[in-house]
Amino acid sequence: MSLELSETLQTTVNSLTEHFPDKIIEVYQSSGDTFIRIETDAVVSICTHLKNELHYIYLSDIFGIDRYTSGERFEVVYNLLSLRDVARVFLKVRCEEAAPEVDSVTSVWSCANWFEREVYDMFGVTFRNHPDLRRIFMPEDFQYFPLRKEFPLLGIPGSIELPGTTPDKD
Repeated sequence: MSLELSETLQTTVNSLTEHFPDKIIEVYQSSGDTFIRIETDAVVSICTHLKNELHYIYLSDIFGIDRYTSGERFEVVYNLLSLRDVARVFLKVRCEEAAPEVDSVTSVWSCANWFEREVYDMFGVTFRNHPDLRRIFMPEDFQYFPLRKEFPLLGIPGSIELPGTTPDKD
């Protein structure tokens, strides 16, 4: 299958393939976007290359996906933009269910701090070398990860104290 990539995206894929030949797992397009799945251990070096050499200077988002599969259950996706070349790529890494871990890219983009904290809080993916990995939405002592597929739709009764439904009367 051959991809119809713009010149900029083809340059990006060629550069990554040349510099990281054994770390690129697949490149595909879906709904007009380009996705590059890489080996998890190469995320920092590939992100550094994308930023410094290929001008993907803007990290727009990092989000998690629970694939709910027996192998490589969790996926972390980096939404990267080259403002100079008006190009977008989605970089994807996968990790196992038992101890989902990915290296932090806060050394490449400082804004990754909050994005990684959100993925940690909602999915339980740990980011190694993160400067302040703690929950961002849920209480620190909350034992669950609400965006995992096995988390009940209505939550777990009694797992968190909820405010009353009626206002206090004076």
